[in-house]
Amino acid sequence: MTDKNNRIPFDEDNYTHNINRNNERMLDRRGFMKTLVGAAGVFAVSSLPWGAVAAKELLGLKNKEYPHQKIADLDAVGIGESVEFAFPGEHDSALLIRLGENKFVAYQNACTHLRCPVFWVKEKNEMICPCHHGKFDVETGAPTAGPPRRPLPEIEVEVTDGTIFAVRVKRYEA
Repeated sequence: MTDKNNRIPFDEDNYTHNINRNNERMLDRRGFMKTLVGAAGVFAVSSLPWGAVAAKELLGLKNKEYPHQKIADLDAVGIGESVEFAFPGEHDSALLIRLGENKFVAYQNACTHLRCPVFWVKEKNEMICPCHHGKFDVETGAPTAGPPRRPLPEIEVEVTDGTIFAVRVKRYEA
């Protein structure tokens, strides 16, 4: 049964004739808030394991000791010379500098600005990052020029039986 324009006539004059108005207000303000609080609770409970892992990691931010790794023999490194090595992992570049007869400093060899390699320039007594002209104090690893704002992570070294070993990475407080 169609009218003259081939339309099916409806008792309603709009397209909402098939909506069950009893279900329209099922999610009112109170229902929405209950749903929101429930979802937040589920999120909080599901993130607890990650929070525990993060807290455990933060509690262990003291100097972390690794298996002692040989850097070089003592007589192979002259005063003012540097040696590149990998520590604590095989892909973590580091730099040892001999400043005196019994004075050594070692740092992770990645600029704290954008992780570019840092080089020891013996003639200028400077550690430089050529990417953005950053400079670091050789005694402390603290930035002295350029964009870096954090010091280089220091690696503690020990000399035992004529051999220089890397033993731990010092943590710094920001």
